[in-house]
Amino acid sequence: MNNNSKTSILLIYTGGTIGMMRNSETGALENFNFDELIRHVPEIKQFNLNISSKAFNPPIDSSDMKPALWAELAKIIYDNYDQYDGFVVLHGTDTMAFTASALSFMLDGLMKPVILTGSQLPIGVLRTDGKENLLTAIEIAAAKNVDGTPIVPEVCIFFHQQLMRGNRSTKISAESFSAFSSNNYPILAKSGLEIQYNRNYIKPYDPNSKLTPHYAMDSDIIIFSLFPGIQPDIVRSVLVADGLKGIIFRTFGSGNAPQEQWLVDALTEATRMGKIIVNITQCSTGSVKMKLYETGRQLLDAGIISGGDLTVEAALTKLMNLLGRRLTPEQIRIEMRRNMAGEIS
Repeated sequence: MNNNSKTSILLIYTGGTIGMMRNSETGALENFNFDELIRHVPEIKQFNLNISSKAFNPPIDSSDMKPALWAELAKIIYDNYDQYDGFVVLHGTDTMAFTASALSFMLDGLMKPVILTGSQLPIGVLRTDGKENLLTAIEIAAAKNVDGTPIVPEVCIFFHQQLMRGNRSTKISAESFSAFSSNNYPILAKSGLEIQYNRNYIKPYDPNSKLTPHYAMDSDIIIFSLFPGIQPDIVRSVLVADGLKGIIFRTFGSGNAPQEQWLVDALTEATRMGKIIVNITQCSTGSVKMKLYETGRQLLDAGIISGGDLTVEAALTKLMNLLGRRLTPEQIRIEMRRNMAGEIS
C-alpha cells in the first residue's frame, strides 16, 4: 500500500462512451484526449487524493476487447500494484462485465479495489451519467476501514448508484442508466447521500494474500445455446470440432436438455475427447441443478460440469483462464466447480 499520507488512485482509460465527445459536424462519437478529463470533471480536484492516469493508446471500443487487452490491463494493475491504493478502470459498457470477470481470475490474490465504470452518455454531454459514475467509483476505490485496509478489496463494477461484484455482473440494458445487474448475488454497496456498504457480502481482506497474475487466456472456447428444434448434425460438428477445448453450454431452466440419445452421445464423445463442457442456465436468475430432473442427470452422466449460478461472462472467462494455466482436464473440472473469486455460490 502507498506509504504517502494521501491515498493514491490510478485511473486507467481503456476507451468507451465515457471518454467521448460528439463531433458537431458528423454527430458521431469520437474519443477525446484523456488529459481533458479534468476539464470536464473539475470535481475530481476536490478529492484529497493523489490521482494519476494511464490510457490505452489508441483507446478501444469495448466491442473490440479481447484477451490480449485483458492481459495488458492486468499487467498495468500488477506493475503499479505497490504504488497505488486502488484502481479505477474506465471501460465501454458492452463488454465491461466480461473484462471485470476476466480480471477477477487473472489477478489472483488481489487485495485492493479495482473498480470498473463507464457511462451510457459521453462525459461531455449535459445529461451524462459519466460524472456520477466516475466520481463515486473513485471514492469507493479510495475507501478504507479505520485500520487502513480497503473496504472493497476486489474487482467490481460501479454503475448508476450500485456497486456489484465484477464476476457476478451482466449488462441488461443498452439504453437505461441502470445498465448492469447482479442477478444472483447482492449488490456490494449503494450510493445515495452516503455510500452504504453491504459488508457481509464483500470479499474479506486477507493481509497474507499475495497478488499473482495469470495473464494467459485460452480462447479456444465456444458459447453454445440450446433451442427447440436444434439439429443433430450441427451440434455434433460443433462439439467435436478440431481445436475446440471448452464449451459453455447454455441449457434450459435448472440445467435441462432434450432427452435425445444423439445429444447425450455427442456430449459424451466430446468429454471423452478431453473437452470441458460447463452447463449454465439460459435464465437470468437461478442456478443449474443437474440432479433435479432426469433431463439434467443425463448431462451429468455425459461428463458435463455444473456451472451453478455462474454468469455467462464469468463461466467463459474462468474457463479461458484455467485453460491458459495449462491444467489437466480433470484439474480444470475441479477448479470450475470451486469458488475461486466469489463467482459461484
